[in-house]
Amino acid sequence: MYGLARPFLFHLDAEQAHDVGLRALEAAYRTGLNPLLARRPAPLPTRAFGLTFPNPVGLAAGLDKNGAHIDALFSFGFGFVEVGTVTPRAQEGNPKPRMFRLPEHRAVINRLGFNNAGVDALVRNVEKAQRKGGLLGINIGKNKDTPNDAAEGDYMYCLSRVYPLADYVTINISSPNTAGLRELQEEQQLRRLIGTLREEQERLGAKHGRRVPMLVKIAPDLSEDDIEAAGRVLADLEVDGVIATNTTVGRPDVEGAPHANETGGLSGAPLMAPSTAVLRRMRTRLPEAIPLVGVGGILSGADAVAKMAAGATLVQCYTGLIYRGPGLVHECVEAIRRRRESSASLRRATPA
Repeated sequence: MYGLARPFLFHLDAEQAHDVGLRALEAAYRTGLNPLLARRPAPLPTRAFGLTFPNPVGLAAGLDKNGAHIDALFSFGFGFVEVGTVTPRAQEGNPKPRMFRLPEHRAVINRLGFNNAGVDALVRNVEKAQRKGGLLGINIGKNKDTPNDAAEGDYMYCLSRVYPLADYVTINISSPNTAGLRELQEEQQLRRLIGTLREEQERLGAKHGRRVPMLVKIAPDLSEDDIEAAGRVLADLEVDGVIATNTTVGRPDVEGAPHANETGGLSGAPLMAPSTAVLRRMRTRLPEAIPLVGVGGILSGADAVAKMAAGATLVQCYTGLIYRGPGLVHECVEAIRRRRESSASLRRATPA
């Protein structure tokens, strides 16, 4: 059915199509028609961050910023859904238009700018959700008008609000669409911010009687030295996991295409190679005890397997859903299943 709906959606403005698509997914879920859109994959349990995920394929943050469609999204077979990015106060984000398709490259450029209804609205939505079938991540950020030297206050407030409801929390310091945000990835700022949040994580764990894993989402545009420094800091502070990566400010392979010069983060197929390169490099710089989530450019099961081969334990998709529809989830899970079975067969066949 998505193949029938896609031409209609692609005639709409990209952000309008995003909103219409979400409402349609919600309607399909509430009327019981969602099985017509995608086949749920069989379980493929995967351990990471001390949690067991029903399968290793998740939804990246950004699609459901306010956590208003959690149950509808879980119905398509995701092993985990990440909502947000959410900020302490509601904000409109950047002026429209701010989202652009590059269909010939199976890509999207967005400069949404953390548009969301605020953390209190997200908390209300999460509290109402049934959350059947998977784990829930909540992605948190800072408000646009909060200076970087006060950013930890925004992150700490969001962390305290979502902590009781999340299965894991992601610290977003890598969106290119909030001015100055990526400066928080600089070594000293990163150490100070994540160190403070790690202390708050442990305090909240003691308060609530459960330890919620905390992940950090990084950019694909880090230099080799930046990756080395970030890896050192995140290993020293013993974060629970790293998500690699966010969107890129680069324009790999799309030069000259309509909208290619729009300001914002590029996602989709052109992000696959640079994002996977950062994932691979980060894997070599972190201890094995810190799992990686691979995201960026997954448009097929083979792409998901490539992320696993580069060192990911889990994967996420978003732009791939725009071009492939929810059937991409099943395809990715089954490709990863075949990879596991092949690896297990090879181990059994190899003499000790």
